[in-house]
Amino acid sequence: MAEPNTLQTLDRGLRVLELVSESPDGLSIAELAERLEVHRAICYRLVATLEGRGLVSRTRQGRIRLGAGVAVLAARFEPQLRRDAQPLLADLADETHATAFLSMAEGDEAVVVSVAEPQGTFLRVGYRVGSRHPLSRGAAGIAILALRPARDDDPDDVTQARRAGFSHTTGQLERGAVGVSAGVRRAGAELSVGVVAMDGLDVEKAANAVMRVAQELERMGSH
Repeated sequence: MAEPNTLQTLDRGLRVLELVSESPDGLSIAELAERLEVHRAICYRLVATLEGRGLVSRTRQGRIRLGAGVAVLAARFEPQLRRDAQPLLADLADETHATAFLSMAEGDEAVVVSVAEPQGTFLRVGYRVGSRHPLSRGAAGIAILALRPARDDDPDDVTQARRAGFSHTTGQLERGAVGVSAGVRRAGAELSVGVVAMDGLDVEKAANAVMRVAQELERMGSH
């Protein structure tokens, strides 16, 4: 049910986009209507409106998938996101003496979209913009998975990250590398902010820092 200060139709339309984005094979009108708990006729109108804006499309089998309009919005969103994130990442890197980064879910992978290195540190992890890895491996991907609704088959590290508010991994992507990340809810995107270091990372300090930066990014995105 929509909150008292929201528009119900808009809220339902946004929910359609969320549900479709979580279903790689698309959803039928019947499946959408069931998940939205609305009549199929209402669901048809919602889909037709979103389809007219290019935000969803229909396969030959009639299944609803995200449309090209979403990619256009994402392309406009990323520069703004990086602009907001970069100074925060620079401060985070210096505070934790570790490489700081922002990642975004793309399919079943986490992709690094922004990176900052700490000043005066010579031993660094080779994390670059464009680096990608499965969501199921590494602190960044696990933090993103922890943003999603809980499932019975969630791995223990995702459940723990959801409970703690951050993920912590060691050596999953690179031998000896320690990573800490927190999920970021912003404009419907699945994001995480984190740090990674080869040695001497204060995990408790890093966890508090990445959760604080995640909250700041969410706050900036809401204005």
